[in-house]
Amino acid sequence: MTTVVINPSLRARIFEQLQRSYPNEGGGFLLGEQRGQTVTIRDVRPVENVFDTDEQYHRYAMTPADWMRLEDEADASGLTLVGYYHSHPDHPAIPSEYDRTHALPNFRYLITSVQQGNAAELRAWQLSEDRSRFEELTLRIDGQS
Repeated sequence: MTTVVINPSLRARIFEQLQRSYPNEGGGFLLGEQRGQTVTIRDVRPVENVFDTDEQYHRYAMTPADWMRLEDEADASGLTLVGYYHSHPDHPAIPSEYDRTHALPNFRYLITSVQQGNAAELRAWQLSEDRSRFEELTLRIDGQS
């Protein structure tokens, strides 16, 4: 089973961004490295939600240009894009069917439940190889920034 490790300061940055995005969804990329069954998040990069304004309360999207830019930034810093994070305003930190149909099997997904504007829960997920479901990963909050 894969373990995702993120330090408290990066988690705080995610929470602050997603609370500011409320009542809409917010998100971004996770930059890091994988060693064996451990994925360590080394940086987070917020990305603007470009989904239709009237749907942003329950949908999040970014542009292909965002992907390319972040891949270049990750490469330049010796890291890789290991995943993606986003919020679920006033809903659990559990992937939706929309999340499943748009997910990539090799990415890790951090979902934050933001309840009434406050980040309430952070959970880690990965899409199964057959794309039929998400599997919850172990999330460990520790390490240095």
